[in-house]
Amino acid sequence: MNTQNATASNAIATGIGALTFVALIGLGIVFVTGHLQAATLHDAAHDVRHATGFPCH
Repeated sequence: MNTQNATASNAIATGIGALTFVALIGLGIVFVTGHLQAATLHDAAHDVRHATGFPCH
């Protein structure tokens, strides 16, 4: 195996690892938010708006 093939294989493996990580984070967010009460999500969003300085009232 030459250096070019090894580099390409490493890049593919890194890309698959990153894609897997992002997919797991995304599924985790969907799973958690799907099981929360609507009021909890509203309160969390409201607090984030205040923390970042956006007016919400």
